[in-house]
Amino acid sequence: MSRIALVDDDRNILTSVAMTLEAEGFEVETYNDGQSALDGFNKRMPDMAVLDIKMPRMDGMDLLQRLRQKTSMPVIFLTSKDDEIDEVLGLRMGADDYVKKPFSQRLLVERIRALLRRQDALAGEAIEETEETKIMVRGELIMDPLRHAVKWKGNDVSLTVTEFLLLQALAQRPGFVKSRDQLMDVAYDDQVYVDDRTIDSHIKRLRKKMRNTDEEFAAIETLYGIGYRYNEE
Repeated sequence: MSRIALVDDDRNILTSVAMTLEAEGFEVETYNDGQSALDGFNKRMPDMAVLDIKMPRMDGMDLLQRLRQKTSMPVIFLTSKDDEIDEVLGLRMGADDYVKKPFSQRLLVERIRALLRRQDALAGEAIEETEETKIMVRGELIMDPLRHAVKWKGNDVSLTVTEFLLLQALAQRPGFVKSRDQLMDVAYDDQVYVDDRTIDSHIKRLRKKMRNTDEEFAAIETLYGIGYRYNEE
């Protein structure tokens, strides 16, 4: 049974998310600020942490910074709608993914399971191979879903879970167009409303990360008014 730590100063979120995760079979520990979470982690480190960014005593950024000094356990940030700067900073500091408030609890559970699968794979635990978990090779692109690993021209590219899912969806069928609605279905569930700009922002960040590795990266093509497609190079 995986232990999940929830850290948020909103008691309603702590209570409702804890109930959902416990119903999914997780052991849950809750904390209402970063300092109490850090104290608890020093006694017993969880398998994964879900952190709010803005909290009293010690915010999520400070807590993450301290955690990364001694552990690589998966961390998901909870961010408000307008915290894009915090998201970017958090990912640079070592967060594995982020989920925007208000969020679907089913979406959060899926993100948690995806990161735990990656952690299990990195630890060498045997996981059944399916079409969704097989390593995918598309030209210069190699994607390993179990390890959440991406290589482009032999170089590692660090992606969030959302970015990974979008790239995987596009690369699975090179040359075929995916509409924004189809990509929304990949990245979110039907309980979460996101507009076209959210998908566009994810694709923009995805391209930027790929171009940081290869300035000439152009495998993701925009078809204005239609969607995106992956062109195998």
